[in-house]
Amino acid sequence: MALTGIEIYKYLPKTNCKKCGFPTCLAFAMKVAQKTVNITICTDLSAESRAALEAAGRPPIQLVTIGGDSKKIEVGNETVMFRHEKTFFHPTGFVYRLKDTTPVDSILQEVQAIAEYKVERVGRFLAMDGFAIENASNDAATFAKTVEAVKSKTDLPLILISKDPAAMEAALAKATPGKPLIYAANKDNWEKMADLAVKNKCPIAVTSSDGLSELATLAEQINKKGIEEIVLDPGARDFGTSLTTLTQIRRLALKKNFRPLGYPIITFPGEGAASVDLEAMLAGQQVAKYAGIVVLDHFSPAMVYPLLTMRLNIYTDPQKPIQVTPGIIQIGTPKPTSPVCVTTNFSLTYFAIAGELEAAGWASWLVVCDTEGLSVLTSWAAGKFDAEKIAKTIKNFKVADNVNHRNVVIPGHVAVLRGELEEELPDWKIMVGPREAVDVGGFLKQNWKN
Repeated sequence: MALTGIEIYKYLPKTNCKKCGFPTCLAFAMKVAQKTVNITICTDLSAESRAALEAAGRPPIQLVTIGGDSKKIEVGNETVMFRHEKTFFHPTGFVYRLKDTTPVDSILQEVQAIAEYKVERVGRFLAMDGFAIENASNDAATFAKTVEAVKSKTDLPLILISKDPAAMEAALAKATPGKPLIYAANKDNWEKMADLAVKNKCPIAVTSSDGLSELATLAEQINKKGIEEIVLDPGARDFGTSLTTLTQIRRLALKKNFRPLGYPIITFPGEGAASVDLEAMLAGQQVAKYAGIVVLDHFSPAMVYPLLTMRLNIYTDPQKPIQVTPGIIQIGTPKPTSPVCVTTNFSLTYFAIAGELEAAGWASWLVVCDTEGLSVLTSWAAGKFDAEKIAKTIKNFKVADNVNHRNVVIPGHVAVLRGELEEELPDWKIMVGPREAVDVGGFLKQNWKN
């Protein structure tokens, strides 16, 4: 069980020296108990106290890193059951499975297509995170050859799938350095697989379909060999079993501080779904509850894009809205006669209006006001998007220097600001635009005169 703040306080020097950055030892102890700081920050701890308290400072779910420094998947280190309680930190990694029974040329074509797939969403680029290579041939040489070929084509992180330690050893020789994930140790091969993980300094997955008790036992045995980076596969494949099992593991790790199950989880939705559509649905469920890595057996932009968007939404800090940089943004190639439109720096709001202007063919000057990441109505209600703010933004970014007119379009939802804005910008004509971004093209076509 995790120690309480008072229990941790008993081990501290009680000098209130403030070296840790907190005013008192008790305040520091409370933060350690909440797992927001590490006990090692206290430099005056005795060796005995440090050893006793290290467990209290460790995250309830171990952080696991797969891949090298340039391209890596980081999963784990989560502290809450539900996103709204605080936030989720490390997004689920999406990995595509390749089998070494497929011709190498075909594999390399798939690797190139998937590695090059990238789509922009609210200013962020979404993409697949890595590849899983399965030893479906049961031949060590074929497995190693496939791994070598994939490794030559991409620097994305790899997961090596084989139950045979000899085949795994051959593949690791071609995959390292790069810190691939070894999948997987089971009750029959765990000692040899663990030795490979230690030798190659790689994370390792543990799998068991015989219940969480055996899974926890295997994880404990591997951890005793000095391996900290472990990934769990509880063998849950269908919708119901996956939901209940993954939730149970998360609850045991966070609520009960049960260390043997305090690791990220890997899932294989393609093995529990009868169609591509069901695989996508199951993958979505597992992103929400509570997979760290999802291995997909099918890939298409139509399937992956909704999953990537869903992941972005779930792993966005609910207390910190996604923002864009305030300023004057050029949509297309605007001219001095082009429209001037105003919006907020909430990403969804910005990209909605920017996308509609571009789609409608209106090259424009888009003035983005700093509303601390709030949308139009929310920021207006909070007093962060008013006439003074809009006028100040237009003046500070010297919008008038870019155009030969003095017309500006404000969002229809804040039409009430028109009179005040006319006072703030007496030389400008204030035009009230549509309430919805989708209507901006039609509004400009009807009302804007170049």
